[in-house]
Amino acid sequence: MTTSILKNIFWIIFLLTGTTTACKVTYSFSGASISPEVRTVSVDYFPNRVQRGSTVNPAMSQIFTEALKDKIISQTNLQMVESGGDVEFSGEITGYQVSPVAITGKETAGLNRFTITIHVKFTNNIDPEQDFDASFSRFEDYSSTQDFSAVEDDLIRKNVENLTEDIFNKAFVNW
Repeated sequence: MTTSILKNIFWIIFLLTGTTTACKVTYSFSGASISPEVRTVSVDYFPNRVQRGSTVNPAMSQIFTEALKDKIISQTNLQMVESGGDVEFSGEITGYQVSPVAITGKETAGLNRFTITIHVKFTNNIDPEQDFDASFSRFEDYSSTQDFSAVEDDLIRKNVENLTEDIFNKAFVNW
């Protein structure tokens, strides 16, 4: 009878070990599912390619690029490398604009909308089926009674936070 119990215990341990080591995806608290073969990431500088004549913040490229790196570092165990990572991000800032949203009875804007658009190319050198080339856009509305230069930094921060979340999710959470 003890031999039968030992055999059952052996098979249970064998089955549990086999099912837990067969997984090829790692999970993190951020919800990211990254293959264990992916160990490095590189993020290229995102140049500002907004059309001439548009409002442009000269620090926007640096702000966005660093925010994306920070998001990846804080939410994954991937090692940041200068170039040639197992996964790579590149792209450009293609939109940075303020436009009226809510028109009041006096034909003036009650609200303005600040929009940032980022074009991203994601390359997964381990699993090319995960590659994507897409544009991401986020906006924040603010009162037209506020001067844009007074609220610009806060609006940038909010938009960049949302954009990096969207890009991170597309690359690593597979939504």
